[in-house]
Amino acid sequence: MRRLFSTFAHGWPGAALLLLRLVTGIALIDRGATGLWSWPPVHLAVPCVVEIAAGILVIAGLWTPVAGTLVTAVEVWKVFSQSGDPWIYILLGTLGAALALLGPGAWSVDARLFGWKRLDIRSRKN
Repeated sequence: MRRLFSTFAHGWPGAALLLLRLVTGIALIDRGATGLWSWPPVHLAVPCVVEIAAGILVIAGLWTPVAGTLVTAVEVWKVFSQSGDPWIYILLGTLGAALALLGPGAWSVDARLFGWKRLDIRSRKN
């Protein structure tokens, strides 16, 4: 994971990434739950379940590049397979791609698991 991002953003950029993750994740969970509400056929229910799972991963900031790529793939599929207004799918797909490319920020599970660690080496006194 560390190879994908040079640093995990702290400060205001990290707060902005946290806000972006929260808004995107909540929207994904809402869209997925709304899609499952009417008991759709399996070929329509699978993307909704994937959307909910990816939304949970995005909120937590866990496996963010994988979750963002998954969101983008599902939303591109929905643009071409669903009828109606495609702009919500385009927006969510773009947000997923942005998170996959930018990373989760300092306030995420990825930063705790894969971020830079500080080691304090104490001198030996005899």
